Amino acid sequence: MTESTLVVFGDDPPVRLDRLAGRARILVCDESSLPELLPAADALLVWDFASDAVRAAWPGGGPRPRWVHTASAGVDRLMCPELTASDTVVTNARGVFEQPIAEYVAGLIIAMAKDFHGSWELQRQRRWRHRETVRLAGSRAIVVGAGPIGRAIGRTLGALGIAVDLVGRTAREGVRGGDELNSLLPEADWVVCAAPLTDGTRGMFGREAFARMKPGALFVNVGRGPLVVTDDLVAALTARRIGGAALDVFEHEPLAADDPLWDVPGLFVSPHMSGDTVGWRDQLAEQFQDNYDRWAAGEPLLNVVDKRLGYVPVD
Repeated sequence: MTESTLVVFGDDPPVRLDRLAGRARILVCDESSLPELLPAADALLVWDFASDAVRAAWPGGGPRPRWVHTASAGVDRLMCPELTASDTVVTNARGVFEQPIAEYVAGLIIAMAKDFHGSWELQRQRRWRHRETVRLAGSRAIVVGAGPIGRAIGRTLGALGIAVDLVGRTAREGVRGGDELNSLLPEADWVVCAAPLTDGTRGMFGREAFARMKPGALFVNVGRGPLVVTDDLVAALTARRIGGAALDVFEHEPLAADDPLWDVPGLFVSPHMSGDTVGWRDQLAEQFQDNYDRWAAGEPLLNVVDKRLGYVPVD
């Protein structure tokens, strides 16, 4: 393959693509220059995966990239009808975030079960107050989202002695179907949302779902913010219909300093960091360059997204 034009959207912090030196003409752009450069790109690396700019700038006709790679697991900020209908191949960062997110979820669940927040607050007050905490072994969890992230969460929680029901779009071996979720919710001590954001999953956790959860159950969302109807979650927490919740993703990010979510009782807020461990950006860059090697050699790409489904199908 002759030297190809690679457009990198977003470069803060800079992405290291040393292995592509002399093999690709690399053009870095921001939101203002993206529409001009897209038609000239053979491939597009979406480094700023929190932006909607690609979706807004995608050309409806004429030249366009043959391959788009996003440095994220989700592709919802990227997809638009024109991209879905095109012959452009879309790949994602599957393989980088699974275990870090699983560890983060396990950490949240341990912290909530053992009331670490209460211990830290009592320490701040210099108060010695003995309490009893929740035992994890023998409890039940539902993990909604049966892709690699959900599976990693299930394995990690299982290692703590938690019985896990994995819920996916359709039932298959080891996975319960989405139509079973309502019947599973009343039995779960922990409900973890790790589903992709699609038309079918948007708002899936709302008033009805929270009403079905048992009193005292705790909810964790590490998928996408719009999977949850935020007002309904706040109402469930305020009325103490559920025991607590932890959100790492939000409908609008970053969360504004005056957003009322900061002060909701029983809600733990973190800034979309569950998958981001030391060195994660270098892993993303290496993963992209590995796939670029395959693309340049005419070999099948890894992590090809089914653009109609909005995620990489699990074998």
